[in-house]
Amino acid sequence: MITVKHRRYVPYSHAHYAGNLVDGAYSLGLFGDVATEVCIQLDGDEGLFASYDDVQFKAPVQAGDVLEITATVVHMGTRSRRIEFTSTVVCRGTGGSAAAVLEQPIVAVTAVGTVVVPPKA
Repeated sequence: MITVKHRRYVPYSHAHYAGNLVDGAYSLGLFGDVATEVCIQLDGDEGLFASYDDVQFKAPVQAGDVLEITATVVHMGTRSRRIEFTSTVVCRGTGGSAAAVLEQPIVAVTAVGTVVVPPKA
């Protein structure tokens, strides 16, 4: 199968809640981005997201964090791809422009999703 990873800085403009917290949908959007690359690499097409299963918000994501988004294909059907996603905080914003690389990354969000691609010609 295949694993794809992206890293993304979380800008302060995305903070929606006290304590510079970012909404959970932010990670779900990043899951869509990495799923697109999975489909391109496997099928030469962006594909479409069909569904999420078992989304779990395990730890907060804050503005100033750096996230590592991982997508691993765990099953391939004729046109469907089942993917396990993880959003992990690898650097934590500490205020202003300061941040720290985490010795122990924090798993913030996990999910399983299904994407579909067009039939092969």
